[in-house]
Amino acid sequence: MTDADRRDIHDTVLRYCRAVDRLDYAGIRAVYAEDGVDHHTGFSGPADDYVAWLREVLPRLDGTMHVIGNHLAEVAGDEAVAETYGTAVHWGTPSSDARRNFTTGFRYVDHFVRTPAGWRIRERYAVREWTRSDAGRLLAPEGAGPRGSRDGSDPLAVVRQAVLGDRAVG
Repeated sequence: MTDADRRDIHDTVLRYCRAVDRLDYAGIRAVYAEDGVDHHTGFSGPADDYVAWLREVLPRLDGTMHVIGNHLAEVAGDEAVAETYGTAVHWGTPSSDARRNFTTGFRYVDHFVRTPAGWRIRERYAVREWTRSDAGRLLAPEGAGPRGSRDGSDPLAVVRQAVLGDRAVG
């Protein structure tokens, strides 16, 4: 196992989180192997079906933010096991709805496989460890400033396009 393998596996987890938070469905699909499978709260099945499911559920929220903590990858040739701890914040309208405003602690338990395109998730278990209601706790911004969005106007999309141009896709 090389440091490059561990870094590439970790980067794949991070790309997944960014894609979910930005509603980049192609980016979500890209982290899974062709035969990839996902097991989430409320969903279990092939990666293509998972992405279709996310297209239905994510727009019901105003936003999500996945924050990654501990990450450990164990590589065995062209396969790997990775465990990643994280916290995901979800917010939506109305702010009093506990099913649209919550924070959850989770672990991704992933079976990775090396493909010609790089490390990809063959099977993921999104283990929900705890959930806390944030209903009624969201505060309005205290002043003007940059705000996130889930489209091409997000500051990340603008800066990536300015710096990377056509390479900013994905």
